Amino acid sequence: MLAVGRALMSDPKLLMLDEPSLGLAPAVVESMYETFGRLHREGLTILLAEQSIELALEVSDFATVLQVGKSVLSGTAAALAQDPQVQKAYLGVD
Repeated sequence: MLAVGRALMSDPKLLMLDEPSLGLAPAVVESMYETFGRLHREGLTILLAEQSIELALEVSDFATVLQVGKSVLSGTAAALAQDPQVQKAYLGVD
């Protein structure tokens, strides 16, 4: 949280985040992702690496799914959220 705050103080054009939800309480994660959404709507570009695909797809315009370091799917976040392969493997939907 402190690192994100420090990064935002420099008024960046691009914010790169690697697993920002890792180890945080669910309420903190929810608040943080609401803030990411607001920052993005205000024009900040965010590059996000996140294992929680539900969170990532909720705040993303475009997404790439990686498996063992290789890109296996790419597209709009909305399209990936509806993709049967993504739903089965990452969202627990059959």
